[in-house]
Amino acid sequence: MPRAPKRSEKKIFVLDTSVILFEHNSIMNFQEHDIGLPITVLEELDQFKKGNDSKNFEAREFTRLLDKLAKDKSLQEWIPLNGKTRGSFKVVMEAGTGNGKDANHIFGEEKNDHRILNAALRMKEENSDRKVVLVSKDINLRLKAKSIGLPAEDYETGKIKNVQSLSKGKIEIEKVDSNIINHLYEKGSLDPKDVLKRRKAHPNQFFILKSDKNSVLSYYNAREEAIKKIDKRPISGIKPRNAEQTFAIHAIMNPDVKLVTIQGVAGTGKTLLTLAGALEQRREFKQIYLARPIVPLSNKDIGYLPGDIKSKLNPYMEPLWDNLKFIQNQYKETDKEFKAITEMVNKEKLLITPLAYIRGRSLSNIFFIVDEAQNLTPHEIKTIITRAGENTKIVFTGDIYQIDTPYLDSQSNGLSYLIDRVKDHPLYAHISLEKGERSELANLANDML
Repeated sequence: MPRAPKRSEKKIFVLDTSVILFEHNSIMNFQEHDIGLPITVLEELDQFKKGNDSKNFEAREFTRLLDKLAKDKSLQEWIPLNGKTRGSFKVVMEAGTGNGKDANHIFGEEKNDHRILNAALRMKEENSDRKVVLVSKDINLRLKAKSIGLPAEDYETGKIKNVQSLSKGKIEIEKVDSNIINHLYEKGSLDPKDVLKRRKAHPNQFFILKSDKNSVLSYYNAREEAIKKIDKRPISGIKPRNAEQTFAIHAIMNPDVKLVTIQGVAGTGKTLLTLAGALEQRREFKQIYLARPIVPLSNKDIGYLPGDIKSKLNPYMEPLWDNLKFIQNQYKETDKEFKAITEMVNKEKLLITPLAYIRGRSLSNIFFIVDEAQNLTPHEIKTIITRAGENTKIVFTGDIYQIDTPYLDSQSNGLSYLIDRVKDHPLYAHISLEKGERSELANLANDML
């Protein structure tokens, strides 16, 4: 039986507001260590409590959690967190640093970040026998803390250690016996041992099998425990241009797969293929939702933009409308497919909307597309998926290296988290699109700039 840690071994983690907005129950994830909450964090959370965005939800949930934990106790005293293996927490005032360090004076400006640093400095001063660490998703605040001798760390819960090791969803196997490939063409199925040997296949994993003479596209069907052949097929007038796009279409169209992630740089066709697949299956679902998180430019709220709410949101939704128009333009205006898309929009059978407007809705019998999913936290991804009801399919698309929110990166964003955690489930399929198909000029930008 492991010995219980001594009081002197327990650390004190001082949390920044960014950690709370990232995950409201973050204070529960520090094992036996204690938590300090600067009073300035509570002040900042009060400013975030109103609104429909995820950060507003996290702020509200945290204040409810804090109120439940505190009950009738003073927040300036150590209050035990729920559970025998957890530590305690308290609210820390910023003033009173007697060691001569004042972040406001050092950095020449009074601001909330500096008050939080002062609170951490005070905690360090009052607990000289313990290690005090500032925890923040804000890299600049962490650098400021380290510059004044205060240890600082990122909030690591849910963070992927090695993004390069994330599954790409496909494996290319060369030097396969041509007779095996011919058998797959003729029968449409083969025993995984014939090509994988001792290698383990994940459910719905894709394979490019090559011999000296021919090749074939396939995937592993976990229910039948067989490698199945995949045929190239157009959807809603869109034809796949490479093997990865063929795999993406298969995952989108496979009725046994309820959760799909498509990762890739700009121009690889992530959103276009997903929307085309949704339109191809429009009779199988009550509605198609195409949503994306709103990440304002320069971190300014959309209230800075002129006009009503529709006018404010249009700039963020325009890329989605562009994809829809591209699909519609594959047909003539007199074609029934062209008219069907217009009718779906008019009757709101196809709805393009900000992701914040989906919160609280029931997602039964819905084909739900979440674009730019790399700008979501792991908690937001989980919240979306837990809304799924009967006959709902969810497709997340995005580029984990193109993060637009200040407190996420390629390791901590929700899309990376999802790809890493769900890879072994038969309801899930993933593919990384690596070849840009938008234009030669777009490929030049991705490759050279």
